[in-house]
Amino acid sequence: MNDRILPAIGLRLLSVVFFAAMNASIKLAEHAGASVVEILFFRQFGAALLVSAVIASGPGMTSVATRRLPAHVARAVVGLSAMALTFHGIVLLPLAEATTIGFTVPLITTILGALVLREPTGVWRWGAVVAGFAGVLIVAAPGLAANDGHLPLGGAAFALGGAFGTACVTILLRQIGRTEAALTTVFWFSTLSLVPLSLFYVPVAQNHGAFGWACLAAVGVLGGCAQIAMTNSLKLGPVSVVVPMDYSSLLWATALGWLIFDTLPASATWIGAPVIIASGLIIVWREQVRQRQETIAASADDVA
Repeated sequence: MNDRILPAIGLRLLSVVFFAAMNASIKLAEHAGASVVEILFFRQFGAALLVSAVIASGPGMTSVATRRLPAHVARAVVGLSAMALTFHGIVLLPLAEATTIGFTVPLITTILGALVLREPTGVWRWGAVVAGFAGVLIVAAPGLAANDGHLPLGGAAFALGGAFGTACVTILLRQIGRTEAALTTVFWFSTLSLVPLSLFYVPVAQNHGAFGWACLAAVGVLGGCAQIAMTNSLKLGPVSVVVPMDYSSLLWATALGWLIFDTLPASATWIGAPVIIASGLIIVWREQVRQRQETIAASADDVA
């Protein structure tokens, strides 16, 4: 198993780079005149092409046959809504701040897991949730001041809404993942999303210059590559090992924000981000402990 850990970590880190580059492409596409609807359409169109090519060249298109189409439709609705909110947040916020607020997904997932799935949630995880949202308040606080234009409150609200939607998707995927392969889920999400997106895209479709089209194409290709790398990382390594790699995205967001948009995180972000990251890592650690305890208990029952 250990010989699969390093490739798993490598793929997860690669997905982080792809996602960071995709986020930068989203901002560049918007600067080039593209609307969020157009960006969403090309994100899913590019992902659908890439995932379909991977499936066709591997297990074959028959492998995506499913008996759980309603579940995939629900996942597509929630996932597309979350993506729309997240993209609005990326457009309105500096890359580092948008990325930092996105780190709240494990915190929100913990709350939903306790309320919806009745998962056991102890003092450590609840404490991490409280501390994590305190970190969010630290990051967002400058936006509350009338004379401080650092962090638009509307952008922070979109980013938090996107994080909530992504956490809802995580809960749905726990249910779908019991019977569906990861590539099957990615395929149906990408293709089903194109149905409503096409209806919204046609009325607002517009011509762009070469740079604008290149940015839109980059969003789709990079997003598809990121999704494939992320999915395969979970095949090779446990969640507790690969998920912490996602926090390296703050480094890429900071670097790209500085190099491309000439922006650096504010002092509040440097204080709040470590608090949010530490909270997420505690939740991952406690999940690993819980799974180990359940495995030991199950083994004891088998012996008995």
